[in-house]
Amino acid sequence: MIDLSPPRARPGTPAAINDTSGLMTLISVVVAVATLSIARDVLIPITLAVLLSFLLAPLVNLLRRTGLGRVPGVVLAVLLALGVILGTAGLIGTQVADLADDIPRYTDTIQQKVDAVQSATFGRLSAFVGSMGSQINRDSHASAGAPASAGTTVSAASAAAPTNAAAKPIPVEVHQPEPSLMKLARRVLTPILSPLMTTAIVVVVAIFILLRPEDLRDRLIRMLGTGDLHRTMTAMDEAGHRLSRYFLTLLALNTAFGSMIGLGLFVIGVPSAVLWGIMAILMRFIPYIGPWLAAALPLALAAAVDPGWSMLLWTGTLFVVSEGVMGQVIEPMAYGHSTGLSPLSVVVAAIFWSWLWGPVGLILSMPLTLCLVILGRHVDRLKFLDVLLGDRSALTPVESFYNRMLAGRLDEVQDDAEQLLKSCTLSAYYDEVAIPGLRLATIDIERGVLTEAQTIRIIAGVQGLLEEIGDHDDSDTLLTAAGPARLPSDRQATPESREPGPPAGLGEPVGLSPDWQAPSAVLCVAGRGPLDDLASAMLAQLLGKRGIGASVVTHEAVSLRAADTLDIVGVQMVCLTYSGIAGTSSDLRYTVRRLRARSPSVCILVGFWPSNMVSDDRLRAAVAADIYAGSLHDMVVACLAEALGPASDRVRQLAPVPEP
Repeated sequence: MIDLSPPRARPGTPAAINDTSGLMTLISVVVAVATLSIARDVLIPITLAVLLSFLLAPLVNLLRRTGLGRVPGVVLAVLLALGVILGTAGLIGTQVADLADDIPRYTDTIQQKVDAVQSATFGRLSAFVGSMGSQINRDSHASAGAPASAGTTVSAASAAAPTNAAAKPIPVEVHQPEPSLMKLARRVLTPILSPLMTTAIVVVVAIFILLRPEDLRDRLIRMLGTGDLHRTMTAMDEAGHRLSRYFLTLLALNTAFGSMIGLGLFVIGVPSAVLWGIMAILMRFIPYIGPWLAAALPLALAAAVDPGWSMLLWTGTLFVVSEGVMGQVIEPMAYGHSTGLSPLSVVVAAIFWSWLWGPVGLILSMPLTLCLVILGRHVDRLKFLDVLLGDRSALTPVESFYNRMLAGRLDEVQDDAEQLLKSCTLSAYYDEVAIPGLRLATIDIERGVLTEAQTIRIIAGVQGLLEEIGDHDDSDTLLTAAGPARLPSDRQATPESREPGPPAGLGEPVGLSPDWQAPSAVLCVAGRGPLDDLASAMLAQLLGKRGIGASVVTHEAVSLRAADTLDIVGVQMVCLTYSGIAGTSSDLRYTVRRLRARSPSVCILVGFWPSNMVSDDRLRAAVAADIYAGSLHDMVVACLAEALGPASDRVRQLAPVPEP
């Protein structure tokens, strides 16, 4: 019996190594998460110190450039930061104390507004419900009758008699013992000492990091591995540069946002406007929901202060406009339209870090996740972090094209094409996305993994795509110095003998002869690949945009049985597109030979995809065509060169293919 199950990976084989590597990565992630949760009391101050060092590093460098040494510069920068932190904390405490004195007055205003809303909204409903309840009570009393009422009265009187006769309960009072001096000191000092101790740890660690940043970097490089110093240094530099820039930019933007909020609330008349401005700065470190959390208390206070509703409306408008301007205008300009994180990863990271480290983790979720993404981009074992959390597309445009075509999601393919065509030409899209995507499909067809229905779906989808995007302009394409290679022949000059002309656009050329404008001036012949017909259709479409007539024929039309009946009247050039499947060399050689026999004077152009087949000298010698190209763009260049002639200065003349 033949065992059709997949073979098991033996120890030491690549499959076994990959399985072991994946298991070790999973174990490492679990251990890391457990460590972050267990050691949170130690890791949170260290993390805050590292982030503070990123913020203060530019200030330290500025102080050192003014002539201060490293130690005085670090101490001065840390003292300035500590002064700002303590001053902000003191200002918040003062504002909260002032606000607490007016809370009773604000409570009365809120109660009046609640009563007014209830009266206006639920007044009629309450009256209706009350009338219905009264009617039900009257009906129930009427149906009970007088005897039942008398019996009830007697029973109640008899039940009350023992109660009156019983002794009255003795009141009991519970008094807590006076707390000792130690308990009182612990109760008062614990809420104060804990933040002070955390602040002291953050300051001390930040000082040591700023004093010896090179030593810390070298130790991290050693820990990550010295096998590839270039990659490790790239990761470290990118992490340091991006994090420092991100923190400074975020702090500046949040400060600007808080200043706008504080100034606006002061103009509106909301009490403690400075407090709400500071809270807006701090809360905006929380992604997405931070600004709206900061708006909750000012909105409630505005509703409590003003007997009317105008202050509440102005406060809400202030937050909406300020956040809209910051989020939609200023932040994209400052961050370059991207922070490196996907929107979903920001939400997931906020949930994850708040679960691990509480409110502090919620504030630090963005920078910590950004560090993980940078590590994932440079450490192979952590690459999944970049895929899951980064803002880069999970699939390349080529893979996305093939995946969507395979699934039949043609609308998504067209949307992607429309987006890409905003920044590239039609021929570039065909060469860099569509043709490589068809190449992936061809490989799967050769391997037998695509069904006939899937192949038909792909063919129909690409045909529909060509119709939808065929009206896009392709005139901005510039011809490159290295055009398609042309072998020497008796009827043309060698590529080396031609002088290159200036670059020109591939717009519709003037001066085309009527022969080249005829519908069958260029015969686009598909190779024997299952999807070569689509490449020929793309080529014919691009040629038509230049005013060159082109028609498409299948590979069967040039086969041994049908080649003699092929109509080549008026054909000025033959273009063959081949996908490089098995048996290409012999089939292509005989196809070119049959075409030569039918029309010896016609120029034959062979386009290969993949393009690296163009540099295969043995293949070119065996095929013996006139011109070889590795892209549809180069094939269009060659057709224009033939149509306009060697003397034309509108198209750069052909040059040899550079050495691979």
